[in-house]
This record gives sequence, C-alpha cells and structure tokens, in this order.
Amino acid sequence: MIGKVKKWLGIEGVKLELVLPEEVNSKDGIIEGKLRFQSLNEQTVSSIKVALIERYTRGRGKEKLVDEYELGKREMEIEFNVPPEEILEVDFTLPFELVQSDVDEFGAKNFLFGGIARAARMMRGAKSEFRIEAEASVKGVALNPFDKKPINLV
Repeated sequence: MIGKVKKWLGIEGVKLELVLPEEVNSKDGIIEGKLRFQSLNEQTVSSIKVALIERYTRGRGKEKLVDEYELGKREMEIEFNVPPEEILEVDFTLPFELVQSDVDEFGAKNFLFGGIARAARMMRGAKSEFRIEAEASVKGVALNPFDKKPINLV
C-alpha cells in the first residue's frame, strides 16, 4: 500500500534536471540544452514541456511592479521509459523571442539613445531575470517532476 502511494505521489519516481549552458546569446533566438531523467523505479514519460520565462521588475518599495512573460514554449509529445538506477538524457531546443519595452525600442534606434535608455532603466529600477522551466508528464503519477533554473541572456 505504501509503495502505491509513493508511486502515485512521485516519491522514488522520475526526477528531472535541466542541464543548460552558462549563457545564451539573445540574438540567436534559440536555447539548446538537455533534460536529465533518473528514477529508482521504471516509469514512462509521456510528454515534456519546456518554457523560457522573463521576470520583469520595475519601481522601488511600495511602487514595485513585477510581470512575467513567456518568451518561448516547446511541448514535446515523446514517450519513453526511464530505467531504474540509470541516467537518461534528452536534448531539446527552445526557440524564443525577446519582448522589448518602449524604452528598449527607443534605445535601439541609435547609440546616443542607448545611453539615455540605460539611464532611464536605472532610474526606474527596471531589470529582467530569465529562467527555464521544464515539466514532464509521467504515467500513473499525480505530481509530475519539474525543474527550473535561471539562465543568462547576453
């Protein structure tokens, strides 16, 4: 009985880990990485979702605003077994498109406006943080394995 509950909750089941490069060139518009799976019991993965999320913060103190944007998403309908006590890696590519704010668009017009745009972002306390989130659907499990890791876009 305890074994069935453990399997249903994903305890001793499939573990998912993102393997990402240190930094990615934002002009490339694509992220290449790996998903590393391991498990204590054999289980079947039926699909994988990978997404790039931007966390955009601006303002200070009580006036601080936070928005999150999904810049790219990939859903893979792929079915495979994760053998017990072995590591299985799946390659993925994630296309994405950066969203520019009005200030960023103004700064991209020419090199003089770029300095003004950087100063405006600093005065507003605006910054962006990026992360990759991955989730795998496992047959017969209520809580799917997931992982999220920050990534540097340059």
